[in-house]
Amino acid sequence: MSEAAHRPRAHTLRLLLGDQLNPAHSWFDAQDAGIVYVLMEVRQETDYVLHHAQKILAIFAAMRDLATQLKGAGHRVRYIAIDDASNRQSLPGNLAALMAHYGADRLEYQQPDEWRLDEQLRTWGEAQAFDVQVVDSEHFYTSRTEVAGTFQGRRQWLMEHFYRRMRQRHQVLLDEAGEPEGGAWNYDHDNRKPWHGTPEVPPDGRPTHDHRALWATIEAAGVKSFGNPQAGAFRWPLNRAEALACLNHFIATTLPDFGAYEDAMSTQSTRLFHSLLSFALNTKMLRPHELVLHAEAAYRSGRAPLPAVEGFIRQILGWREYVRGVYWAHMPGYEERNALGHTAPLPEWFWSGETRMRCLRHSIGQSLEHAHAHHIQRLMVIGNFSLLAGLDPAALHQWYLGIYIDAFEWVEVPNTVGMSQFADGGLLGTKPYVSSAAYIDRMSDYCGGCHYDKNLKVGERACPYNALYWDFFARHEATLGCNTRLTMVYRQLQKMPAAQRKALRERAEAVRSDLDAL
Repeated sequence: MSEAAHRPRAHTLRLLLGDQLNPAHSWFDAQDAGIVYVLMEVRQETDYVLHHAQKILAIFAAMRDLATQLKGAGHRVRYIAIDDASNRQSLPGNLAALMAHYGADRLEYQQPDEWRLDEQLRTWGEAQAFDVQVVDSEHFYTSRTEVAGTFQGRRQWLMEHFYRRMRQRHQVLLDEAGEPEGGAWNYDHDNRKPWHGTPEVPPDGRPTHDHRALWATIEAAGVKSFGNPQAGAFRWPLNRAEALACLNHFIATTLPDFGAYEDAMSTQSTRLFHSLLSFALNTKMLRPHELVLHAEAAYRSGRAPLPAVEGFIRQILGWREYVRGVYWAHMPGYEERNALGHTAPLPEWFWSGETRMRCLRHSIGQSLEHAHAHHIQRLMVIGNFSLLAGLDPAALHQWYLGIYIDAFEWVEVPNTVGMSQFADGGLLGTKPYVSSAAYIDRMSDYCGGCHYDKNLKVGERACPYNALYWDFFARHEATLGCNTRLTMVYRQLQKMPAAQRKALRERAEAVRSDLDAL
């Protein structure tokens, strides 16, 4: 008899992508010998941008762990490793071979969260003779189109409006009268403290894994990456059980101080009071609903103050759902927007961290070492400099997408192109998020011991942020000068003596002409 005659037939293949690692999905409620779950490690996904080594390791290790769980639960699983001889190294190539191999007549997959994958699978599936069905990932609070519906007809899509509607709709942090707990919707004003060493940062609650064998396999397969793999002492969760333990650790030890210091930065701690749950959340080991419910329960039971809980919930229930909606409303093409016409290439030290600017050396160095930096480091240090210096937003987007372990395009593109680089012309932000050295000094210990002087605006030792800040607004006055939120900035600029403006412009031009030398 032929090999095909002995092969167990499957009527359905179900594809699981590397960010669809939720073992509690309804797909797995019942066993069916006619269904084969397919997970694959492919160069298509490792190579579309240059990724941090830890991002590749974490996704591969978590995919392998889920495959083991599913097999243990009695499901049929086909796992294609990066070095399998039969690996076609693309989703369509492997799927076509597997559909034929199993004699299946139906393919199912969960809605991808990245437009490129959604488009690839949709167009490929439409050309096939077999039945192709798409199901929901059962992860988000909102549909892809809900945010667009909320803001239909509006020029600006302000997150606060959406966030309040979400709080009311899902009955989160509301009192008995349906009003916001504490009388306010937003406690940002209580969440802007610098950290000077106290309170003590809680211990890291993440597990430690040895992935050296897997890393050797990845390298041998020819996958390119950057950053420190830390394969022998890997600190990111592999599965839902470990992710839940990390969530419980955060709620118990860290959430109480998260709010006050969520914008703080320090060379003494790479974590401070941040949850480090974003990788587990964005790969769907955790659901956003769980984070919101756990945080609200901590407030109700008196274990965490309202400003901390509200600030955390706003990131999950508000910002995360909001940027996903922005992404799907404006793709394709949103990732290519460049409203300010910035084209400068990224400095070489974006790949090494070797710059004399202490804030950037620490923030980028931390990113290279740990594949993570918190939102203020990303926005107000790296993103701030990039916008002031006129770096190409598309190049920056690819760097952010590659370096951060939690970066998937749906969440990264709006944060980079819109929020950080104002490249969407103000759809997300009412003004560019830029500052001089003063903000960085207020929120961190970065300026102490830096080669550059935070108090100087011109001269070789002047902090580059200072001249770049004023020059940015001068260069873009035609575009930004009518923005009512920038009235004070332009009033100050107009009051400056001509000689001072000239000196600032010359210093900024000198900085921008040789960014690699900073």
